[in-house]
Amino acid sequence: MAKGVLVFQSDFGISDGAVSAMHGVANSVQLGIPIYEITHQIPQYNIWEASYRLLQAINYWPENTVFVSIVDPGVGSDRRAVVAKTGNNHYIVTPDNGTLTHVHAFIGITEIREIDESINRLPNSGESHTFHGRDIFAYTAARLASEVIGFESVGPSVNLSEIIALPLKKCTIQNEVISGNIDIIDNPFGNLWTNISRKLFGQIALNHGDSFEVSILNDGRTVYNNIMTYGRSFADLHIGEPLIYVNSLDNIGIAINQGSFANAYRVGTGTSWEVTIRKAPRIVYE
Repeated sequence: MAKGVLVFQSDFGISDGAVSAMHGVANSVQLGIPIYEITHQIPQYNIWEASYRLLQAINYWPENTVFVSIVDPGVGSDRRAVVAKTGNNHYIVTPDNGTLTHVHAFIGITEIREIDESINRLPNSGESHTFHGRDIFAYTAARLASEVIGFESVGPSVNLSEIIALPLKKCTIQNEVISGNIDIIDNPFGNLWTNISRKLFGQIALNHGDSFEVSILNDGRTVYNNIMTYGRSFADLHIGEPLIYVNSLDNIGIAINQGSFANAYRVGTGTSWEVTIRKAPRIVYE
């Protein structure tokens, strides 16, 4: 039996045989190798989301799990195919195109190696240049997980400073106003997950039930501004009411109870989508 496990994610979807082909290649290396999925529903070519989904999942898997992440709009180009080793002893097999951004920033990568395709490529696939997920990534990952090869046999070491990274912004607090970004949409529910930590939010939020003014901007243009409640859970609010809450990654989320915030206000993700949170002004009636 196999000695490790594989965890796949991609933008392939599940309507054709691409995912099955990768499973088949892995089993050709080691029959019965355990294979699991993060998702194959990443929006096509969305490297940012691939990077974030790795961060969302990776720390909940045992050490030495091998992850295969394939969102690869540059397949067949001169972009590198790599295996990264994290500070928590996981491995990520992926194109070096920004997919390692969040893991490198928030967990840490200790070593990275470029895949030597002369030895780590599916036999008799050398004329194909459009399905590296099958021919290089799944094949190399299965060899690594089943200990056919060690990490040093993946290929030559790459300087960590050369890892391709997408731009990130840090959340900030100034004059009790917190600014951050919308990192991801929590699909299928449509909740907004920000990069604002619970710890930072705690500097202005004392109690559940407090009210806050939330603004969402896209490239500096305000697309949403309203007062909402800090809820312990969705059940604290009536159906249809907006709320701030702490999500499963211990960051701040924004939601509509039993509704899609992202769809209602056509909100996207990334560094161009800014969110600001401040305590709601107190209104005194005389």
